[in-house]
Amino acid sequence: MTSSKPEFAAPPTTTGSAPSRQEVRCAVRFPIALPVVLATTHGDVPARTRNISASGALFELDQHISPGIGIRFSLRMPGSVLGTNHDVLVHCAGRVVRCSLSQHLYIAAATIDEYEFAEQ
Repeated sequence: MTSSKPEFAAPPTTTGSAPSRQEVRCAVRFPIALPVVLATTHGDVPARTRNISASGALFELDQHISPGIGIRFSLRMPGSVLGTNHDVLVHCAGRVVRCSLSQHLYIAAATIDEYEFAEQ
């Protein structure tokens, strides 16, 4: 079942040093580190989430992943984070929007274009 869960709008926040640059987030982010495997057309890439929302995710990886590439992944969101009695398996599909090296890890941001809660 594909979710059309309501999202909560957050006030825009200013980022960076340029006063004209503004970032608008439309979904609540969960700062959570979960192991995940990103399935791409070039093979599987092991990763770990830094944070995730209904509209996107930030990943830590050991290798570069090209912006624009489509990804699929599944993760088990802890019930304690979602406020449910049990963990929830979520299947996601999206695309990488940026990837950069930060110290010794690559950090990749991706949109989540579709997500589906698995029947349990």
